[in-house]
Amino acid sequence: MNGLSTVFIVLGLFLLGGVYSFWKQGMGKSVIILLGIGSAMCLVAGVLRLEVWN
Repeated sequence: MNGLSTVFIVLGLFLLGGVYSFWKQGMGKSVIILLGIGSAMCLVAGVLRLEVWN
């Protein structure tokens, strides 16, 4: 596991926490959807950069 994949996974989990927090606060759905998409993209990028796939 290299540094960039770790950064992507941690960033994705951070954004996922923001999605949960904003959902509990009752924020607008567009903000929640945008954060969710960003979180999913970061998590997928981090997992795909792991070297276990080679």
